[in-house]
Amino acid sequence: MRCAEVRTELDDAELVAAALVPDNTAQMNTRVEGDAIVTTIERETTGGLRSTVDDYVVNLDVARRTVDAATASGNAQARVPERNEQHADEQPTDRHDTDTHGDTHNP
Repeated sequence: MRCAEVRTELDDAELVAAALVPDNTAQMNTRVEGDAIVTTIERETTGGLRSTVDDYVVNLDVARRTVDAATASGNAQARVPERNEQHADEQPTDRHDTDTHGDTHNP
């Protein structure tokens, strides 16, 4: 098993983490420690780990920019949704992701 931990310090760590969690796979764990988002990623192969970390960093950047834009426009919600909370109109999905190295993982 390969493992990586990504630690990112941000002013709005709670909000950014809440935006990231829905994209996590079963091999990912995201938590907030003070003003930092800490995400641990485990994969069977080095190539799979590299691909997942790359995807995570892109998602982190998008989440950070989205929260920054919402905060700047005054649209950021003060309430961070619970990790397992689902909107009434959302349907659970059963998706299978395949990274560029052929590793298949189920979220």
